[in-house]
Amino acid sequence: MANLKAIKKRIASVKNTRQITKAMKMVSAAKLRRAQDAVVAARPYANKMLEVLSNLAAREESDGHALLQERGRGRALVVLVTADRGLCGGFNVNVSKAAERFIRDNAEGYEGYDLMVIGRKGKEYLRARGIPLGKVYENIVGSISYSTAALLGQEIVAGYEAENYDAVFLVYNAFRSAISQDVTVSKLLPVIPRQVESEVYVADYLYEPSRAEVLGQVLPKHVEVQIFRALLESVASEHGARMSAMDSASKNASEMIGKLTLVYNRARQAAITKELMEIISGAETIK
Repeated sequence: MANLKAIKKRIASVKNTRQITKAMKMVSAAKLRRAQDAVVAARPYANKMLEVLSNLAAREESDGHALLQERGRGRALVVLVTADRGLCGGFNVNVSKAAERFIRDNAEGYEGYDLMVIGRKGKEYLRARGIPLGKVYENIVGSISYSTAALLGQEIVAGYEAENYDAVFLVYNAFRSAISQDVTVSKLLPVIPRQVESEVYVADYLYEPSRAEVLGQVLPKHVEVQIFRALLESVASEHGARMSAMDSASKNASEMIGKLTLVYNRARQAAITKELMEIISGAETIK
C-alpha cells in the first residue's frame, strides 16, 4: 500500500505540473500575438531607414560623421540581448553561446571586446564562464518602449563617438515564427554603405539645413531604431520559444501520467491478487 500511495502522489504532482505548463503556454501565446504585431509593425520602418542610410552613407566620405568612420581593430562593443526569465527552451543558451563564440573566436580580428548585456539570463551564462561583463541591464525587456531603446542607443552612440570602441555588434534572436528563432549577429556601427551596382540609377540628396545637421540627427536615430527592433524581435522570440517549450512539457507530462497510471494499476492489481491469495490460503488452513 505504501508503494501505491507513492505512485498516486507522483501522479497528482505531475498533473499539477501539467496544469502549470498549460497555463504558461496560454499566457505566452497571448503575449506572443501582441509581440508579433509589434515586430511586424516595426520591421518596415527599420528596414527602410537602414536602406536610406546605407544609400546616404555610400555618398558620404567616411569623415562625414563619426558614426560613418571606419576605424582600426582596437576594441569592439558586443550588445547581447537575452531574457530575464528561463523556461523557454534553448532561447537564452543559443544566443549567449553565439556571443561567447563570437568573442572567443575573434573572427573580426579585434584586440578586445566589451560586453553590454540586456537580460539576466545572458549575464548568468557569461559570468559562469568567466567572461568579463561590462554594463548589465535587467528587467527592461518585459515592457519594451522606444524610450528605453533610445536611452540605450544614446549611450552606445556616445561611447562610439568618444572612441571607446571601434565597432558595435548586436547579438539577438530574430523572430521567424512561434517555433523558429534565428540567432543574429549584426554590425550596428559604423554604418556600412550598401553596395550599389553601377548600372543602377542612384538618386542624389539635397540637405536642409545642412549635411552635418541632417547626419547628426538621422544617424543616431538609426541606431535607436535598430536597437528597438532587436528588442522587439527578442521579446517575440522569447514568447514563441516559451510557448513551444511549455507545449512540449505538457505533452511530456501527459505521457508520464499515462505511464504512471499503468504502473499504478498493475501495482494495485498485484496487491489485490496478493490479498485474495492470502484469504484463500487462510480459508484452506481453517478447513
